[in-house]
Amino acid sequence: MSKKVLIISSSPRKGGNSDVLCDEFLKGALDAGNQAEKVFLRDKKINYCMGCGFCSENDYTGCSQKDDMSEILDKMQESDIIVFATPVYFYAISGQMKTFIDRMCARYTHIENKEFYYIMTAADDSKDAIQYALGEFKGLMACLVNPTEKGCLFAGGVWKKGEIAGTDYPQQAYELGKNL
Repeated sequence: MSKKVLIISSSPRKGGNSDVLCDEFLKGALDAGNQAEKVFLRDKKINYCMGCGFCSENDYTGCSQKDDMSEILDKMQESDIIVFATPVYFYAISGQMKTFIDRMCARYTHIENKEFYYIMTAADDSKDAIQYALGEFKGLMACLVNPTEKGCLFAGGVWKKGEIAGTDYPQQAYELGKNL
C-alpha cells in the first residue's frame, strides 16, 4: 500500500550534504510506489514562535502568525511518514529545524500516529556527534501523539558542500526511502 511521505530539509544550502540525502530518500520512496514530497525550509517563510499563547487558547488548531508554516503543518497531518533532515552544528540541529519544531506548537497535538525518520550530517564522524541532536528530536517525539521512530541515517565526516558524493551515504538514503 502506498504511503504519503513528507521530507523536511533544514539544510541552509541548496544541494548541501543533508539536502542531497533528502533527494535520494525521496527517489527511493517514489521508486517504491509511495507519494513523496520534499519541503526545503530555506525556501519558506517561517517566523520564530512568539509565545503568544494563541495556539493553546484555540485547542492547538492554528497560529496567530500568517506565514508558510500552516501549509507545512497541513502536509504533516496528511502524511503517514515524516522525515526530518538536518546538518548538525555544534552537536545540535540546525537553527532552521529548531525554529520549525518550535512552530509545530500550533498543531502538535494533531500530528498523530506518524512514522518518523531522521537524516543528519556532520563534519564529526563520531556517533557521539549526533546524540545531542537526536535528543532534540526525541524531545519532540515525547510531545506528539503515538509517534513511531523508524530509522536514522547519520552521515558523519562530511562538511564541505558536495563531500557526500564521495561516500555510500546517498545509496543508504535511497535504500531507506525505498524500504519504507
